Amino acid sequence: MKSELHDVSKGTSVGWPWDLGREAFDYWIDAGQRGGLFLNVLGERTSRYQEHAARAAPHVLKFQCDLVMDGRKLARPVNYALVRITPTDAVDVDESRRPFVIIDPRAGHGPGIGGFKAQSEVGVALKAGHPCYFIGFLPNPLPGQTIEDIAHAEAAFLERVIALHPLADGKPAVIGNCQAGWAVMMLAAVRPDLFGPIIVAGSPLSYWAGVHGQNPMRYTGGLLGGSWLTAMMGDLGNGKFDGAWLVANFENLNPANTFWTKLFNVYSKVDKEAPRFLEFEQWWGGHVLLNAEEMQFIADELFIGNKLATAELATSKGKRIDLRNIRTPIVVFCSKADNITPPQQALDWILDLYESVEDMQANGQTIVYAIHESIGHLGIFVSSSVATKEHDQFASNIDLIDVLPPGLYEAVMTPKHPDDRDADLIGGDYLVHFEARTLDDIRSLGGNNEEDERRFATAARVSEINLGLYRTLFQPWVRGFANEGYAEAMRRLHPQRLQYEIFSRANPFMRLLDPWMTLINGHRRPVSNENLFWQAQQRYSDWMETSLDAYRDVRDHLVEAYFHSVYGSPLVQALVGLKATDRSPRRKPGEDPAHLALVSRRIAELKEGISEGGAREAVIRALLYIRMPDGVADERGFNLLRRLRKDAGSGLTLAAFKKVLREQFFVLLLDERRAIEAIPAMLDREPELAARMANNLRALLGVVGVSSSESKARLGEVEEMFKVSGSHRAAGRTGREHRELEPIATERARPARGAKHA
Repeated sequence: MKSELHDVSKGTSVGWPWDLGREAFDYWIDAGQRGGLFLNVLGERTSRYQEHAARAAPHVLKFQCDLVMDGRKLARPVNYALVRITPTDAVDVDESRRPFVIIDPRAGHGPGIGGFKAQSEVGVALKAGHPCYFIGFLPNPLPGQTIEDIAHAEAAFLERVIALHPLADGKPAVIGNCQAGWAVMMLAAVRPDLFGPIIVAGSPLSYWAGVHGQNPMRYTGGLLGGSWLTAMMGDLGNGKFDGAWLVANFENLNPANTFWTKLFNVYSKVDKEAPRFLEFEQWWGGHVLLNAEEMQFIADELFIGNKLATAELATSKGKRIDLRNIRTPIVVFCSKADNITPPQQALDWILDLYESVEDMQANGQTIVYAIHESIGHLGIFVSSSVATKEHDQFASNIDLIDVLPPGLYEAVMTPKHPDDRDADLIGGDYLVHFEARTLDDIRSLGGNNEEDERRFATAARVSEINLGLYRTLFQPWVRGFANEGYAEAMRRLHPQRLQYEIFSRANPFMRLLDPWMTLINGHRRPVSNENLFWQAQQRYSDWMETSLDAYRDVRDHLVEAYFHSVYGSPLVQALVGLKATDRSPRRKPGEDPAHLALVSRRIAELKEGISEGGAREAVIRALLYIRMPDGVADERGFNLLRRLRKDAGSGLTLAAFKKVLREQFFVLLLDERRAIEAIPAMLDREPELAARMANNLRALLGVVGVSSSESKARLGEVEEMFKVSGSHRAAGRTGREHRELEPIATERARPARGAKHA
């Protein structure tokens, strides 16, 4: 039997035995050459790894920067530094705009991931015209530095940034990636005066949260009995914890990618994949160290103890770290495909702190979240598609986010169309609007029940017991055995580092590659994707991925079953002191009497001042009243207000506008009817300003529109108030002035294409 394959070069058909032999010969020539090129790429990776490690301050930032502050020179020195990003000639930075400060995670790798590419968090901040700063760190911690010392240093950095921008319209917007996110939140809870809007990207804040059958990393703390192993590795490291262990934990989550896909992708596409692979591996292999005390705090208080969201942490001076103290908007960006920080761990701290959105509003807190459907953990920081969509919209609309009324919102982004009405008021390629949500929207993502909470609480108590036993019985012996020479040897031999070291030029076998590379470069013969053996290679790769994924799934299910069976045992729970009658083993933050008194006093002040204010307050109150039923805010209306303010040449500062808007929002929440009935009298106090503000209100509603029937009814009610107030102000207006009091145009009050609401 023959398979007639046309030979283009000779114009003849070749029988299948000869064709099969030719394809086999072509494939093995290509495979051998790819093998040599692949080994050469690994050798290049080692060279870059060694060059990177030899730098005094290794990082992977793709932007020029200037040192602003060195954390090593502070009263409590740390290995952190503040630098200012130098914009390129193509970027026009406006010094009057709020600066952005980006903090990279110290989670095993070195700094720079936030500015790893031109399209990145740094890049989009510069593109939006904001001055940009970056907080990074050195590979080795300073002796004795703690997590609290780092917080003090970051506070000093933010104070310097604020001092450098006295004319900025708002406090710095701070981005905390991954583990830098919880550090930013802790600092903002203690020093809320330093922060503008906060963006936490891929950052775990509720460490026990997750869904059964998924998110196996949350069980890690209970597998070996808690954090005693963390303490032992810190002792063996002579007081330092090797970040390579954290990287190994990340890689263990996806063995198919770690042991096969990543390397096979380079091998099979070595002619074009090498640059991308080498660029990423330079960051992935830049392992750093932490002080043992730093890592112990992270393991005990956060990953296993899960104390951040329950306000159980305190500073060395006894000040409680309560995330409800944060007074600036918090933007939470996460992804359903993130196996390190799933949406539950990024968002369920809100459920720990608040019983309802009304509770959140009473506390004056604004939280915006965005959930990506498919991007992985690292893609949140390094993906160009994410940078040009989510991060770009956050940066472009940071001032709008800052003035959103208290509450819970989801950022919904829809593509911008050039023929959209008011397209010039939409920055970037997407229209972002913020839709009001309730806590049930977060609960719908899934999470723990009471039994799950008991299991994790049991694991936390077992960890405390085992850590105490280790420190009493074994730690003195381990510390007596450890020394810096042993610690350094252990780090050098860590598998994460060894995979880079073995392909160095110091390896005599790698020197044999030189003549081979000379031959390959002069006679490269890549095979076609139609080659039978190439296709067999791809099928084998698919089989390897499937097999390793199956191993991962079985392993993860066994880990979950082990965790639930051991820590769900009533006997184990009783032995650690958990009572079966306890409703919940996890503490919920109680109401602080001082905070309640402050809220009560503020409510009384707002009620007394319901009728106070002039035309500006009246129009803002009217706008909020009209738009509240829709529960949506978008960038078009805010950009129109910004443009009107710019054209007028004066107006409220952003901070003052935020203050007025929030006061009017709270007044409406407290006594809506009295607040609305006071509008005509407020307008009459400033008749000329009232006329101008009325025009602005009409223009704004003409852009964003009203969609619900209740909002339309409120619009009619407000129109009547403006008519009554206008008739009191003037009797003999010109025709044009009279038309200004006609009903607000509604023919443009239609939702923009692709938006759920206008």
